[in-house]
Amino acid sequence: MKSEVEVYNNDFETNNLTNITNGVISQFNGTGVLGTYNKGGFILRLGNLPKHNLITISFDLYIHDTWDGNKPPPDGPDIWQMLVDDSTYINATFSNDPCLAGNLCAPQSYPLNYPNNFNNPKAGAYRKDLPGFCSMKSNPIGTTQYKIVRTFTHTNSTLVLQCLDKLVQTNTTDQKCDESWSVDNINIKAITL
Repeated sequence: MKSEVEVYNNDFETNNLTNITNGVISQFNGTGVLGTYNKGGFILRLGNLPKHNLITISFDLYIHDTWDGNKPPPDGPDIWQMLVDDSTYINATFSNDPCLAGNLCAPQSYPLNYPNNFNNPKAGAYRKDLPGFCSMKSNPIGTTQYKIVRTFTHTNSTLVLQCLDKLVQTNTTDQKCDESWSVDNINIKAITL
């Protein structure tokens, strides 16, 4: 008989950063988010997990402003990663290129991993109509929201979730305003089969 136990849930509305290293809370689009980050990220450590066979991690990922996907330097590649217990589950590029008709679009790898995957900008997005965070704040399509859900085999009594980026934008002086990311609504479930 399958059972699920929620072992972590945080919408970042109460400024709760318990168990989070390098946590910072910002306001975006009327809600609290964990971030923003540029050339950094956070680590969430959980202990005393109940006996389980699987873990499901879900959250909202916000890709803010001018991410350039698979472009080569000085613009990219713009990579975002999710690791659990030092194993990489997501290693993807994201592109917020507006992809205007008649122009070449900056591809991204997501929903697949980088390199060697070339998908349209904003592929797999949940929402493409959110304002930017900084450099594209007045742009109504400056942030893209992704619903990240990953389920995988896991039996340890501890779990370490790390989210980080490898952003490249050597052509601007304010790199964090040019490109950043944040997350919201982190939910982690331990599943017993």
